[in-house]
Amino acid sequence: MKNILVTGGSGFIGSNFVRLCLEKVPACRLINLDKLTYAGNPGNLLDVADDFRYRFVHGDICDASLVGQLFQEEKIDTVIHFAAESHVDRSIEGPAEFIQTNIVGTFTLLEAARKAWKLDNNEKSVTGDDEAVTESSPRFLHVSTDEVYGSLGETGLFEETTPYDPRSPYSASKASSDHLVSAYYHTYGLPILMTNCSNNYGPFQFPEKLIPLIINNALNSKDLPVYGDGKNVRDWLYVVDHCTAIIKVLQNGKVGETYNVGGNSEKQNIEVVQTICDILDEKVAPLESGEVRRSLIKFVKDRAGHDRRYAIDASKLKNELGWEPSVDFNDGIRMTIDWYLDNTEWISAVIDGSYQDYYDKLYGER
Repeated sequence: MKNILVTGGSGFIGSNFVRLCLEKVPACRLINLDKLTYAGNPGNLLDVADDFRYRFVHGDICDASLVGQLFQEEKIDTVIHFAAESHVDRSIEGPAEFIQTNIVGTFTLLEAARKAWKLDNNEKSVTGDDEAVTESSPRFLHVSTDEVYGSLGETGLFEETTPYDPRSPYSASKASSDHLVSAYYHTYGLPILMTNCSNNYGPFQFPEKLIPLIINNALNSKDLPVYGDGKNVRDWLYVVDHCTAIIKVLQNGKVGETYNVGGNSEKQNIEVVQTICDILDEKVAPLESGEVRRSLIKFVKDRAGHDRRYAIDASKLKNELGWEPSVDFNDGIRMTIDWYLDNTEWISAVIDGSYQDYYDKLYGER
């Protein structure tokens, strides 16, 4: 039985991971530590809240006392670290929270793991040597982003060896946390794994992000804002594919290694927006004006430091661990739109803020 601490498990990717892990990894217990900032939604996991293998803990990864207590009382032997401030626009407006959560929070978790796992190994530090790391050894899997690599030109792909070149406070904070995680492996022998993923999309994504924002606005006849000329390119990864990759890395990845996770689905932002418009025109009633939803597209001033293109080379993950994405963008975007159309109550609760009431319903007053 693995005792897995999942940080940020009530967020978009974290909640999809918790659900998939409970389904695919029967011999596990999941402890979800989440501060429930605006992007943390207890309603994302209503369907597993009563599972005896799942525990929710409301708390901050920067709280060293709480984190240390959880390691001891739950005998944590695995960490999946999702918790992060992750929206680039918010990092430009207020970078302090990104530094605190993404850097200080990661440091707090690393220290807790180092201390707890040293005790679990008869006062001997876990070493990074292959001979000393077994399948039963602890694991600290740090989930990061391709944004740490900076911006690509019209050609080329990000590889695990691509030099870091972050361009926003968000990506700089994630790059810093990546370096901390790597340093704890080389300095202390902490058994770490790292993944850097491309842009995720799918169910339960907070509607400040491009795809759910466009879906919601298009359904409500609101402007569809597109930065600059709309030709910035992102590689789109369906969230369940990403979570499957994380499980694969956790189970079979080589300690100390980084694995890039991509969807093999490069699209310009304007292409994504236009695709959503066309699918919604096909699936739901037209606008009251009778116009197609593409008419709602409005180009706005470009974001400061807006990287032009991201694209992932995930061949290491395919060649070494046998993982590759199973959902292409054309199928994934339709599945995503269908989910949002079928879960209008979830969207409404997020938009009006009532989603935060789910905590009181599940766990009592804060």
